Amino acid sequence: MIFPCKKLLISIFVLVNSVVLTNGSKVNADVLELSDKIIDVHRDGKDMWYVMFYAPWCSYCKRLEPIWGHVAQTLYNTNIRVGRLDCTRFTNVQKHFEITGYPTIMLLKHGQEFVYSGERSKEELLHFVMRLAGPPVQPVKRADGLDAIKSQNPVFFAFIGQQDNILWNSYNSIAEKFQAHSYFYSIPLEIASRHLSIDTEPTIIVHKDRSITHFPMASDFETVDPDHLNETLHQWINEERFQTFPKITRNNLHHIVQTKKFLVLAVVEENKLLEVATHELEFKDMVEEFIYKNKNKYHKRFQFGWTGSPDLSHSLAAQFIPTPHLIVLNATTHEHHLPDDDPLQLTHEALDSFLESIHNCTATTYGGNSLTTRAYRAYFEAKKSLHEMWKGNPVLTTLLFGLPLGFFSLIVYSIFCADILDAEEETEEVHEKKE
Repeated sequence: MIFPCKKLLISIFVLVNSVVLTNGSKVNADVLELSDKIIDVHRDGKDMWYVMFYAPWCSYCKRLEPIWGHVAQTLYNTNIRVGRLDCTRFTNVQKHFEITGYPTIMLLKHGQEFVYSGERSKEELLHFVMRLAGPPVQPVKRADGLDAIKSQNPVFFAFIGQQDNILWNSYNSIAEKFQAHSYFYSIPLEIASRHLSIDTEPTIIVHKDRSITHFPMASDFETVDPDHLNETLHQWINEERFQTFPKITRNNLHHIVQTKKFLVLAVVEENKLLEVATHELEFKDMVEEFIYKNKNKYHKRFQFGWTGSPDLSHSLAAQFIPTPHLIVLNATTHEHHLPDDDPLQLTHEALDSFLESIHNCTATTYGGNSLTTRAYRAYFEAKKSLHEMWKGNPVLTTLLFGLPLGFFSLIVYSIFCADILDAEEETEEVHEKKE
């Protein structure tokens, strides 16, 4: 969730910073440097291309380059070709693919375009492309194949049983919509029954946190209206496609809030090595332990998660929040709740009482979506961005804002001071005449 003022300030900062940074990054041998011919290649639709659209001055692109190189190495022996394209050289490509920010990662597959919007880690980038490389629903034909899927994928959906029914039709249709975000499989009953607890078939399951959950309407789907079945299955998949306690970042936040649940966010601070202080780690573990113990009670209404970036919680609350802390976000109303107790003193009982008060609408509410709240949020984001820019590079920030202000001051001075001097000269002339 990036606010307009912050995007503008970051764009200005990166543009000025490009004068200071040198363009000496080395391209990985497995990453192909592309030209505008990619437009014609994409139209042919014969090959799959995984492309990073970048600009040489973009610091985020430079940060992604080593990760993108590892992605290319992993996909070297596959039918997916990995490349990158400089949009400052080939502006026609930028316009063709409607690139509005850098880096933009896109899979070009048989004339279709899939834009990546998740976490920029090697694992998530590979999951994205592997999900889209095959059909929306991938068949499992061997028992050892199911073992591999369980070990490699933290969350996946599976259809088990005969496929000549409306339940399969709905599942296959919804899998096409969510293919970029989740894994979908079809498993014969004889294979599934060896590894999973199956009470009825056909059925749809979600496997996550080393356990399975059945789609509630699978047992009596034939008695349900087809439209209602499709809508309910869509909602269930959308809610269940996340782990019970995932890491929340700016890249996946907008996907999480689409569940329409309250988001319970444990806020800690990671250092550059992704390490967390001991007392903050204990707080995070306490929240995680709570949700696993009370999953049946709160899973329907609340999505739990954690973040190692306090900056994210600052933006959500429009105020600086110390760590560790807990914030509960209502994505529908843009309101949020904060516990009255000291987060370090929170217990399972206190957390249970706090969540119940939110559900009963008795908890103190902050934020919202009013005009004044949105104006203050924009002001807070601008102030926070300036603070981050000054903290990161005070000299460049001074130049960025000091020079325009200096020029503006000179213009104002020349306009108003000129009038004053002229007025003084006229006064002197009058005195001379009187003498």
